[in-house]
Amino acid sequence: MNIGEAATASGISPKMIRYYESIGLIRPVQRTAAGYRVYDYHEVQTLGFIKRSRELGFSLERIRTLLGLWEDTARQSADVKKLARKHIDELDEDIRKLQSIRDQLQHLVEHCHGDNRPDCPIIDGLAADKKTPDVHVCDRQAVGSAEQ
Repeated sequence: MNIGEAATASGISPKMIRYYESIGLIRPVQRTAAGYRVYDYHEVQTLGFIKRSRELGFSLERIRTLLGLWEDTARQSADVKKLARKHIDELDEDIRKLQSIRDQLQHLVEHCHGDNRPDCPIIDGLAADKKTPDVHVCDRQAVGSAEQ
């Protein structure tokens, strides 16, 4: 099949297929006399493997390793599991970081009046100097309110 058909069958755009070939993630495929790429079932299956791996968040370097393991019939499943476990651990850390970011932003949003006044805890929180001790925006507002 040609690159358009391989793209449709694998769910990867022709541009990405050419990119994966240019970085050596996939081997160069045979070409017709006119220079068109020709893909067989195994190559399309490899592209599908890459697509599913990307959907699970694996980096291109890890996909390269996974492809090597997939093609190695003498592989040990423990190696694959170890790689997947490491990826899960990194995803868990990313989730923790994203949850912390979400919580901080939620805190700022909850303390913003969202009215016509110019004072805005969200803007103040974004402008806060992280080198100074943490003073929560709502604490500064409470002090400001008490002074008025």
